[in-house]
Amino acid sequence: LTEFGFVNVAGGHADDAFIRRLYAYWHLFFGLPDAEKRKYVVGQGGARGYTAFGVEHAKGNPHPDLKEFWHVGQLPEAAAALPPGHPARESYPPNVWPDEVPELRQPTLELYRRLEVCASTLLRALAEYFGLPEDTFAGMMVNGNSILRVIHYPSVPPAADPGAVRAAAHEDINLITLLCAATGAGLEILTRDGEWLPVEAEEGQIVVDAGDMLSRATNEIVPAATHRVVNPQGSGAGGRADRYSMPFFVHPYSACPLDVMERFVSPERPAKFPPITAGEFLEERLREIGLKA
Repeated sequence: LTEFGFVNVAGGHADDAFIRRLYAYWHLFFGLPDAEKRKYVVGQGGARGYTAFGVEHAKGNPHPDLKEFWHVGQLPEAAAALPPGHPARESYPPNVWPDEVPELRQPTLELYRRLEVCASTLLRALAEYFGLPEDTFAGMMVNGNSILRVIHYPSVPPAADPGAVRAAAHEDINLITLLCAATGAGLEILTRDGEWLPVEAEEGQIVVDAGDMLSRATNEIVPAATHRVVNPQGSGAGGRADRYSMPFFVHPYSACPLDVMERFVSPERPAKFPPITAGEFLEERLREIGLKA
């Protein structure tokens, strides 16, 4: 993780049959007419529900990504259980669900919770590696506004803008991202040597990548991994096939400070970032990628 910003992890979330069944349900939703899907565009910033094709773009890239997606966030009942005045109590807008495919709600929520537990385990292991208290990183995600994103990359039309790709090179905003095995190849990471390396999760694995928030807290000891999803090659059978993936973006609670931790500061390596809260940083980045005005 400290070398690449990426690591593959086996176990701890869901078996392959469960993941494939969930993809099949979401395939039914994304196959609906655009007018039906656009009923579920809600709120600002794509925090919940549907975000249409061509809306999001990588920071600094003028071309929109060739994808559409759906967001499931922290459950409102989690916020309701918090004491009055807790800063996260009002942070979670309600989730929305497509009436056309009611079967997908329960397994999607189950995957959200499984990945939340898995993420907490991984963050505790990371704290142990650095000799820090167990909850140093895992405590940041308690009642955090983590997001499960179900992404559909449609077949790339022959007339697509040559500068547009399924997901242009970027770093994730959050602490870590857990990525279940996708339905096709295309994910690549940028190594420290400046080379693009294909990375895929095998059956029963998840790909874990470090985001900007974790990189800030560790003073870039853990790098925020630059990655992309490239377009499929060729126009033969399967050459331009659809692709589905389900990244789980692990976010801190909004008021969580993202100060550089003392463990990662020295005279030779002074703090590289000024203090900011997770909520402020998220708002800034959402504007940069086109999800907020």
